[in-house]
Amino acid sequence: MAGQQFQYDDSGNTFFYFLTSFVGLIVIPATYYLWPRDQNAEQLRLKSLRRVHGRCLWYRLRLMKSQQSIVPTLKKVALLFGWAVFLLLAYKVSKLDRDYQEYNPYEVLNLEPGAKVQAIKKQYHLLSLKYHPDKGGDDVMFMRIAKAYAALTNEQSRQNWELYGNPDGPGATSFGIALPAWIVDQKNSMLVLLVYGLAFMVILPVVVGTWWYRSIRYSGDQILISTTQLFMHFIYKTPNMNMKRLTMVLTAACEFDPRSNKEATIRPTDNVEVPQLIRELGNINVKKKEPPFCYPYSFKARVLVLSHLARMEVSEDLEEDQRFVVRKSPALLQEMINVGCQLTMMANSRGGTHSFPAPRLVTIENCMKLTQMIVQGLQETKSPLLQLPHFEEEHLRYCISKKYKVRTLQDLVSLKDSDRRSMLRFLGEEKYDEVMAVLGSFPHITMGIKLQVLDDEDSSNITAGSIVTVTVTLTRKRMAVSISFDTNKAKTKVWQSKNKGAKKTAKSKKKKLTKKKALPAPVKSKQANGNVAGNVKDDEASDKGSESDEGETNKDSPSERDEESDKQSDTEVDEGGGGDDEEEWEALQQSIQRRERALLETKSKVTHPVYSLYFPEEKQEWWWLYIADRRDQTLVSMPYHVCTLRDSEELEVHEAKAMLDNHPQWDIPDTEEEDEEQEDSDGIEESDDEDEDND
Repeated sequence: MAGQQFQYDDSGNTFFYFLTSFVGLIVIPATYYLWPRDQNAEQLRLKSLRRVHGRCLWYRLRLMKSQQSIVPTLKKVALLFGWAVFLLLAYKVSKLDRDYQEYNPYEVLNLEPGAKVQAIKKQYHLLSLKYHPDKGGDDVMFMRIAKAYAALTNEQSRQNWELYGNPDGPGATSFGIALPAWIVDQKNSMLVLLVYGLAFMVILPVVVGTWWYRSIRYSGDQILISTTQLFMHFIYKTPNMNMKRLTMVLTAACEFDPRSNKEATIRPTDNVEVPQLIRELGNINVKKKEPPFCYPYSFKARVLVLSHLARMEVSEDLEEDQRFVVRKSPALLQEMINVGCQLTMMANSRGGTHSFPAPRLVTIENCMKLTQMIVQGLQETKSPLLQLPHFEEEHLRYCISKKYKVRTLQDLVSLKDSDRRSMLRFLGEEKYDEVMAVLGSFPHITMGIKLQVLDDEDSSNITAGSIVTVTVTLTRKRMAVSISFDTNKAKTKVWQSKNKGAKKTAKSKKKKLTKKKALPAPVKSKQANGNVAGNVKDDEASDKGSESDEGETNKDSPSERDEESDKQSDTEVDEGGGGDDEEEWEALQQSIQRRERALLETKSKVTHPVYSLYFPEEKQEWWWLYIADRRDQTLVSMPYHVCTLRDSEELEVHEAKAMLDNHPQWDIPDTEEEDEEQEDSDGIEESDDEDEDND
């Protein structure tokens, strides 16, 4: 009767099949993902960047790392060893004898298939004489011969062999288990149970638990949850945060606390070196007793950030710690911007009451500005020309003279080539060419804005209560094109484009208007990395220009704007004849398809390397895009972090998702202690004093 039979691998042959498959499943994907990429390609990439980025700190560190690192070699050795084991096992498997062979009685009797009965009987007689046990033959071989003879001469045996491959009829189905038989041997049962218990009841829970408790401490952007809560507390507590206060909050992040992050360190020599830096820096709120600003880790991180902005030389130990703090800062400031946006949405959902004020626009923009300052290693009051190589403080007097009046990178670009060369006469030809190459690599952004009411018949007619979709198209070009243009035509400055492209920008948003064809708030863009016209102070100048433009826009009364809007709408309808509905519908469908493709497409965040003399790692050009109301100092749309702009990109910002009011992360008290309020007011007063000093 047929059945099933399970048996462990006594010979160990089946186990080799399992082991070969297991090793192959590990080695093949590991080779694809872990094999070091072509080192020559990286060297060629660095070589192509040398002319522009050769003096950057990150470039020099990358060259040293590529020359000294043995990690690629270790990876190759490990993977080659894995492949050697895999090939050895595959060779072993290929040499194993098959346990199962199809039964063929003709082969047993050494006959050709289809032999006649007489030939079968004759061959059986000869083999019987040879292998019969009574004549000293092999009894096992004799049984096989007898079985084969019966299968070819007995009708029932022959039928069983043809149907089931066995003269005795159907047998039990045998399943081999790819584990050695000694695993289920009773003598080894305690050892096997001990190994299983140790693996699945001790090691596995410890590994999973360690991973879990570490992962829950971080957000999706790999920022400590405790740091996010700290930012939430202080931004809520100080909606209008000046640069000094912002630096203190940044350096209080738990990422710099050795108790929360093992990468952070507190050295015994800090007691000597940090006070020395404080004396050189001047007033940095040493007497501030508010926790966590008074903690040693926060104090040290603040000193290192300020010394980085001042471009001060520090000891080797402090330089290593400074690079760690500087590398972490852009991601922390981005998290601070996200927190500010979340608080803004929460305040808007509550009507912007006094008990829950929204963060001021200046706080969000100071976060962006501080990111640029840290990437460029430049103080807020310093000239943006110091971003360029070979420029020192003593050289600025040539630029700000009455003849040239060059104070920004844009002013430098707008000069004629002859005037520029004359002004930079303190540079040799080689240094001048390097400065021009760096200046030409800076990005020049142009921005196109399109306002539409997608659900209306006339999408260009904006009326009261309409939901307006703002679509922004960013186009990035190298400043080198603008330099060659201005050499021949120096009348127009490159950053004075129609849409103020020098400010990194923009955002798209659905906004409910309260007036007929009300003018939208200015779309603003900032660079996350700090150069271009990406410099720190240039952004301030552009901000002032935006405020001026907006003030001019708002001169007319609402009634005058409404009348003008009606006239423009009527004129557009008369000229366009109502528009082509089919074209509008096709454009709408194409826009929807583009958005659907964008959701499925994964774009690389590697855009263009930023020129930064003092930043310790390669930084890509990223941008912030948002719409702001400068009159009320509030955000109209949440800042969108553009991380994929290489040449051109179209962006559309949707309505913000509803915020949860009962999330434990937002448990912020409605009132603060009086002493905390006093400390906040002190911080704001310090900012005002600082602004006066800067003026």
